[in-house]
Amino acid sequence: MNSKMKAAQISKPGGDWELIERDVPDPGAGQVRVKVEACGICHSDSLVKEGLWPGLKYPRVPGHEVAGHIDAMGENVTAWTKGQRVGVGWHGGHCFVCEQCRRGDFAMCINRKVTGIDFDGGYGEYMIAPVTALAAIPDELPAEEAGPFMCAGVTVFNALRNSGARAGELVAVHGIGGLGHRWVPIITLTRLLQTSCQSCKSSAART
Repeated sequence: MNSKMKAAQISKPGGDWELIERDVPDPGAGQVRVKVEACGICHSDSLVKEGLWPGLKYPRVPGHEVAGHIDAMGENVTAWTKGQRVGVGWHGGHCFVCEQCRRGDFAMCINRKVTGIDFDGGYGEYMIAPVTALAAIPDELPAEEAGPFMCAGVTVFNALRNSGARAGELVAVHGIGGLGHRWVPIITLTRLLQTSCQSCKSSAART
């Protein structure tokens, strides 16, 4: 294995993208190294580009729609295996001990981490992720499709899950944009009514 990797980073708020070469990182305890196969682009990556996230440390490699496979594991990693396909999304891990975590509301953990903001994300050939940030990806799902599900897909799925809609019911998607287009493959068991007025997005929704 090559000891070097390429990554796209931002070195300062408002800085230009830099394609750099750095050492391949090693995972620590409770972490895995992910060989990135694909990483989606999210508008929230602009928070790193423009320095809009409080306390953000530079240089930083953005990217939180990651699909890949486990390349190496640190100590105390027992529920995952080397070579297993995984995704990493916006939620970059939680502490399990704060009040929110004890209620099972991990997304509101007061010590939560955000992938690509608190630690380097998927705009590189490899990345380090805590096991609490991992999601298993089935072998039949292509990486370029799995990556966006880690952020946009989770967002719209949670909206649908909490909407009360059931199979066969009519669901309106207002705008087939970065999030809306992820609704289409998720709600295949519902009747889709999309309300975007742009013909290109209408065509995308129909296909």
